[in-house]
Order: sequence, then C-alpha cells, then structure tokens
Amino acid sequence: MDEAIALFNQSLEITERIGDVQTKAINLWWLGGLAEQQGEYTKAISYLQPALEILQRLKSPHAESVSASLDRVMGVMGNS
Repeated sequence: MDEAIALFNQSLEITERIGDVQTKAINLWWLGGLAEQQGEYTKAISYLQPALEILQRLKSPHAESVSASLDRVMGVMGNS
C-alpha cells in the first residue's frame, strides 16, 4: 500500500504542475480511499474534501461517488 500511496502522490505532483485539475481530483480521491483503508480518517477527509470541490466545480459525474466516500468517512469519525 505504501508504494501505491507514493505513486499517487507522485502523480498528484505531476497533475498540479501541468494544471490537470480533473486528474488531480481523481488522485486525491484515491489517496483519500487509501487513507480510509488505513484508518486515517482525518487524512482521508483532507484528500476527499478538495477532490469533491474540484469535481463539483467541473460538474463531473465522479462527484457523487466522492461525496459518498466523504460521507462514509465522516460517519465513521462521528461514531468514534
């Protein structure tokens, strides 16, 4: 999993450098999902929230899935 996180972070840096905001959002979504799997819910939210904001701004159909992920993580945190 550490290798996946490193690769997504590398991809995130590249997408930021070239200005590809949609792919940046997808990378953030993946990083959020990986953080969630590791039980790092605060970190997951820090990735998912900006991903959702970007995808909503782009009117991407992925925004609904990211919103569901964010809701799930926030629900887990609320029950902790």
